[in-house]
Amino acid sequence: MKSLASNDNKLSKSLAAKVIVNGDVLFTVVGDILVNSLVSECYTANNATASTLQYSVTTNEAQTQTISAASPSLASAIKGTTLTLAGNSLTNAPILSVSGVGLNTTARGIRVPPGEIKAVVGVGSTTGTWVHYLSYEPLEENAYVIAH
Repeated sequence: MKSLASNDNKLSKSLAAKVIVNGDVLFTVVGDILVNSLVSECYTANNATASTLQYSVTTNEAQTQTISAASPSLASAIKGTTLTLAGNSLTNAPILSVSGVGLNTTARGIRVPPGEIKAVVGVGSTTGTWVHYLSYEPLEENAYVIAH
């Protein structure tokens, strides 16, 4: 078996900007991975709906685990606003940055088994469109991520 080194980092990006709805599958995970970073970026402005975004994982065994708390309100989020997973705790809210410039976590990552990374939307769907970026390391040979 091949040894996986830090240069095996992979990046996956949403196929298109779209409105985020509750239960939206953002990424499908094939094999065990280590999430290093998960960022959502606003591509077109939201209206005044006070949407929140939380990230969760549903495994292939139908077990669901949230990997963040709900974000601050996304009401009136402007183009370029980002949410960054604070991966040092499964209960921290994503970090909201109106400028799009934000710190990534200092954590060592979140292990995710095969399954789906999903959006949990509170209040109501976003009205603006968003894209999602996932930086990860495969923990086993041939592990990969499919963006949606």
